[in-house]
Amino acid sequence: MAGLRSCVFGRHLRMLPPINTRIHGFRCCSNAPNGRSKETQTPELLKIAVSGVTEILRLFIPAGRGRTDLVDEEREDEVSVSNVDDVLSIIRSDYEKAYFVTGFFTSAIYAEECIFEDPTIKFKGKELYARNLSLLLPFFEGPSIQLKELDKGLDCETVSLVASWKLRTYLKLPWKPLICIDGTTTYDLDEEFRIVRHVERWNVSAIEAILQIFTPSRSSDQ
Repeated sequence: MAGLRSCVFGRHLRMLPPINTRIHGFRCCSNAPNGRSKETQTPELLKIAVSGVTEILRLFIPAGRGRTDLVDEEREDEVSVSNVDDVLSIIRSDYEKAYFVTGFFTSAIYAEECIFEDPTIKFKGKELYARNLSLLLPFFEGPSIQLKELDKGLDCETVSLVASWKLRTYLKLPWKPLICIDGTTTYDLDEEFRIVRHVERWNVSAIEAILQIFTPSRSSDQ
């Protein structure tokens, strides 16, 4: 959600407990939650706009030690990964901390040059991802991330993990828009069980997701 978050403006965080979280054996990786994810191509102009907004936010928020750095240092000596199940367990723990909307994730399991991608943006580097998460936290109101399923998969020669989730948050704007997206995140692992690719897919197109920002919430949504 790094790209979508770059287009918005809570500190009152709340976490919905995982529902029916299941861990399965190996399966072929799916690109969508129950086949509902939209694979329509994002207009290049929209990608440029999202990247531009992200860069502007970085200019106004100085680089520094984020909360993800502090969490990682606290756990650095405790993180031990020797197989796929270890990585799966850590990712599940990160969802319990609602890492999408809190910035608390275990960076030790990611490769330095890990590729991060969603329908609106693509970039390289776990430090940049950590900063993108941190600088956008103040723009949410009452965010929640609900983990629905967590699978192990085998896609050709790439070992992957696939999580399906539901994101819901209001934005601190006068019309209080509601962002509600179902999606998946695929985590590709290398031979050392480090995450080298983190790819999000959504059940709405990038344009539909951005339009949610400009849609006033209804009283029934609150």
